[in-house]
Amino acid sequence: GICQNHCHQHLQNIYYLSQGIDLSGIEVIENDLLFIARARLEVENQAKRLLEQGVETQNPTQVGTALQVFHNLGTLKDTISNVVDGYCASLEENINNALDIKVLTQPSQTVTRGGPGRAVMPTPGNAAAFRAALWTNMEKLMDQICAACAQVQHLQKVLTKKRDPVSHVCFIEEIVKEGQSDILYTFWTAVTQTLSSQFQIATDSSVFLKQAFEGEYPKFLRLYNDLWKRLQQYSQNIQRNFNASGNTDLFAELQQMEEDTHDIFMQKKQDYDSEKALKDSLQPYEAAYLSKSLSRLFDPINLVFPPGGRNPPSTDELDSIIKTIASELNVAAVDPNLSLAVSKNVAKTIQLYGVKSEQLLSTQGDASQVIGPLTEGQRRNVAVVNSLYRLHQSVLKVVSSQSSFPAAAEQTIATALKTIYDLMGSAVQPLLNSVGDSVEAIIITMHQEDFSGSLSSSGKPDVPCSLYMKELQGFIARVMSDYFRHFECFDFVFDNTEAIAQRAIELFIRNASLLRPLGEGGKMRLAADFAQMELAVAPLCRRVSDLGKSYRLLRSFRPLLFQTSEHIANSPAVGDIIPFSIILQFLFTRSPPELKSPFQRAEWSIARYSQWLDDHPSEKDRLVLIRGALEAYVQSVRTRGGKEFAPVYPIMVQLLKKAMSTLQ
Repeated sequence: GICQNHCHQHLQNIYYLSQGIDLSGIEVIENDLLFIARARLEVENQAKRLLEQGVETQNPTQVGTALQVFHNLGTLKDTISNVVDGYCASLEENINNALDIKVLTQPSQTVTRGGPGRAVMPTPGNAAAFRAALWTNMEKLMDQICAACAQVQHLQKVLTKKRDPVSHVCFIEEIVKEGQSDILYTFWTAVTQTLSSQFQIATDSSVFLKQAFEGEYPKFLRLYNDLWKRLQQYSQNIQRNFNASGNTDLFAELQQMEEDTHDIFMQKKQDYDSEKALKDSLQPYEAAYLSKSLSRLFDPINLVFPPGGRNPPSTDELDSIIKTIASELNVAAVDPNLSLAVSKNVAKTIQLYGVKSEQLLSTQGDASQVIGPLTEGQRRNVAVVNSLYRLHQSVLKVVSSQSSFPAAAEQTIATALKTIYDLMGSAVQPLLNSVGDSVEAIIITMHQEDFSGSLSSSGKPDVPCSLYMKELQGFIARVMSDYFRHFECFDFVFDNTEAIAQRAIELFIRNASLLRPLGEGGKMRLAADFAQMELAVAPLCRRVSDLGKSYRLLRSFRPLLFQTSEHIANSPAVGDIIPFSIILQFLFTRSPPELKSPFQRAEWSIARYSQWLDDHPSEKDRLVLIRGALEAYVQSVRTRGGKEFAPVYPIMVQLLKKAMSTLQ
C-alpha cells in the first residue's frame, strides 16, 4: 500500500513539474512525459473502475483504495463531484423515462409513428393500461432513487472514515474544507429539486399524467413513504455494518468515529428537513386531491338535500354518504398527515349535513305543543333528529374501525360530531320546555286540593292519591308514548327527559313543603303521593334510582311528614340530602297562622314564590328570606304584647343558625 502510494505521488509530482515548463524538443523527456501521462491515465481509469465496482457492490475496501488513488493524484474533490453529478444526471434521465408519455401510451412494444403533431392521448380503453404502466414505472423510479442514494451514502461513509496513512487527514475534510457541503446533502437537494421540476413539466404537458398524479395521490404518497422508510433502514444498516467492520484493514488506521452526523436520512439538520424536501414535489397533487376528495364527500349530501326539500335523507341515501366517508378515510390511511387532512374534510362534511338538516326543522308553535297528537312539524323534527342520530352513530362506527387512526384526526371528527349532538339537543329543546312547563303547571295545582283533613276512622286515606298526581301520571305517560317514543336515540332522549324528572321531583318537594294547613289525613294522602311520584316520573328515566340526588331527596323527605319538629331538625338527612331551606319552609306549615311563610309575608302567590326560588338557587339567599320572615314574626308577637313564641319557633331559630354556620 505504502509503496503504491509513493508511486502515485511520484506520478503526481512529475505531472506538476511538467505542467509549468516547456520541455518540448527534449525528446527523451517528451517520451517520458508521454509515458507518464499515459501511466497516470491508466492509473486513473483503473481507480475509476475500482470505485464504480466498489460502490456498486458496497465494498468499502475497494472504495477506500480507489479514493486513496484519487487523493494521491490530487483529484479527489473533482472525482467525487463528477461521480455525484453522474448519479444526478442518470436519475434525471430515469425520471424522464418513467414519465415518457409516448412510451406509456403505446398499446404494444412496437412503436408506430403517428402523424406529425398528433397529441398523444390514451384512448378510454387504454386508460387503465396506461395508469398501470405509469405506476409500474414510478415503482421502478423509486428503486432507482433508492439505489443511487445508497451508493452516495456508501461513498460518503467511506470518505468520513478514511484517512490518509501519511498525513492522517480525513478525506471528507479535504472535500468539505473547500466550502462544499457534504455530498449526500448536495445530491439529495439536487434529486428532490429535479423531481419537483420534472413532475411539474410532465404534468403541465399531459392532462393524463396530471389526472393520474392527482387522482391517485395516495398511491403516490405511499411510494414516497416506502422509499423514505427504505432510505432510513439503509442508513441504520450501513451504520451498523461500518461499526462492525471496524477491524478490517481499511479501518485499521482509523479511530472509531462517533455516530455519523452527516446522515441526513437519520437526523434533521437545523434548517433542512430531508423528508420534507422529498415530499415537496408532491405538494401540488395533494392540494388537488384534497379538493376533489371534498367534492366527493359533499356531492351525495347536496344530492339528498334538494332545495325546497322537506324530508331528511332516506336510510339508503344516508348509507351512501357514510360509505363515501369510510372510503375517503380508508384510502387516506396510507399516511397519518393525509388521514388528518381528509378527516378535516370529513368534519366539514358532517357540519354540512348538520346545516342542511337544521334547515328542515320546524320552529313554528306547533313544534312544541303537548296537547294533541304529533303535528306535521313535530313528525318532521323527529325524523330529522333520528337522521342526525344515525349519522352520528354511523360515523363513530367508521372511525372506530380505522386501524392506527391518528389521535388528531379522531379529535377533529369528534368535534364535528359534537355539533351534530348539540343540534339534536336544540331540535328537541322547545318540546322539552313545553313538557317541563306543563309538569310544573300540574304540580302547582296541589294547592287547590284540601290537605287539612283529619284521619278517617279506617286510618287510611280516602283516595289512593290526589287528583293532581293522577293528572301528572297521565300526562307523563302520554307525552312519552305520543312524542318521545318515536325517537330512535333512547339514550339521548333519556339524557334529556331525566332532567325533566329531576326537576319534577324538586318542584314536587318544594310545593309539598308549602302545603298549609296540613292535617293528619292530609299527611297520609301526601305520603301516598310521594310513593306515586316515583311511578309518575318512571317513564322519563331508565331507572328512577338513576336520578341520584333528586331520588334520595324524594325518599328521605317522606318519613319526615310524620316526625316531630325536634326529630326533623336533628335528622342526619337535613343539610346533607335535604337542603336546610326546604326543611325550614316545611316547619312554617307546623306553626300558627301568625308565623307567616316567606311568600305570605311578601304577599306573593305560590307561583311567584316558586319563580323567586328558581331565580335564587343559592341557599344563602333563601335562608336570608326565611330569616326575614322569622324576624317579622318576633316583631308581630312583641307588637301585640305576646309573652311567648310558638313551640316550633326556637327549633327553627336553632336550625337557621346551624344552616348559616355551614355557609361560612
